[in-house]
Amino acid sequence: MTIHEQITDVLLRRKIMRKEITLGGNKKLKIYGTLHCQSGKRMLRKNRVFFNSEEEALQNGYRPCGHCLSEKYKIWKTKNSNGFI
Repeated sequence: MTIHEQITDVLLRRKIMRKEITLGGNKKLKIYGTLHCQSGKRMLRKNRVFFNSEEEALQNGYRPCGHCLSEKYKIWKTKNSNGFI
């Protein structure tokens, strides 16, 4: 996991271009999504983190975004609802 406040914009762009970063997340809300998600683009820099894979995001306790990853979010919600859908 890469914390946005701890990386320069130049290095961040380089990592994205090299596909070393493929997802973004909100460390306060523990949500991850695509780099193109409008919700993610509005979050504060101090709350933004980046992942190189979905597995990394899940291992860090993040859930899929309901906007840009709606199908994965529905699956996650079903698995984590304890039968209360």
